[in-house]
Amino acid sequence: MTPPTDAATDRTPLIAGNWKMNLDHVQGPALLSELARTLSEIKHDPSRVEVTVFPAFTALGAIQSLVQSGGLDVNYGGQDLSPFDSGAYTGDISAQFLASLGCTYVLVGHSERRTIHYETDDVLNAKVKAAYRHGLTPVLCVGEGLDIRQAGAHIEHTLTQLRANVAGLTPEQAAGLVVAYEPVWAIGTGEVAGPEEAQEMCAAIRAELSTIFGTTIAVKARLLYGGSVKASNAAAILKEADVDGALVGGASLDATEFAGIAAFEGQTPSGGPV
Repeated sequence: MTPPTDAATDRTPLIAGNWKMNLDHVQGPALLSELARTLSEIKHDPSRVEVTVFPAFTALGAIQSLVQSGGLDVNYGGQDLSPFDSGAYTGDISAQFLASLGCTYVLVGHSERRTIHYETDDVLNAKVKAAYRHGLTPVLCVGEGLDIRQAGAHIEHTLTQLRANVAGLTPEQAAGLVVAYEPVWAIGTGEVAGPEEAQEMCAAIRAELSTIFGTTIAVKARLLYGGSVKASNAAAILKEADVDGALVGGASLDATEFAGIAAFEGQTPSGGPV
């Protein structure tokens, strides 16, 4: 699904579930089956809201089989990738491997990769380019820690990450880019950046993409918010003009909760039914 170019309302919202290091090759397909049933029950329209999941590497083959055999309207991707295409890189997973398993997306630069695995901006830039070499859409994660937010340096910190991670991309590549703003202090903590804070950062990211690649390209890129998103707060966040979806962590492990996030169009900003 390529978002149209003429207006913000034409960007197809993307609700993405990062399963992290949970659910094996049996548990993952079981959750996806439950999610597909729940989405069907609520009459989810994939042409209006795209749903994607990011399983563990070992579950991807089983997820591919289920999606293809069941004709499920759910996309999936890898949680990480190697900056290298092949070779003596023990433990790495190449973009080529992910593409061969039918992945549409791949996460790049999640805060846990940046902090726990010390991935640098140069490495992440190489990973973004590796994704494009093999037809994958990178979901580039950027965002600040609590100390940076409290110091008032959150916008420049995040835009510095963005500039480094997209350096050298073509305008065509940038047009298909997905950027997920994840304030690190809100991930798994129950703390949430308010709708105004999410909009402030997403607007700054889109403005920076416009400076780098031009406005025509910037309006095509989809910008997500990630950080303790739930069905009860999704509508309020996703009503903002520059927020085009959500990168969901823990709540994506609950099929009913995650489907409720995907159904944000039918919710009031407070989370109740319209």
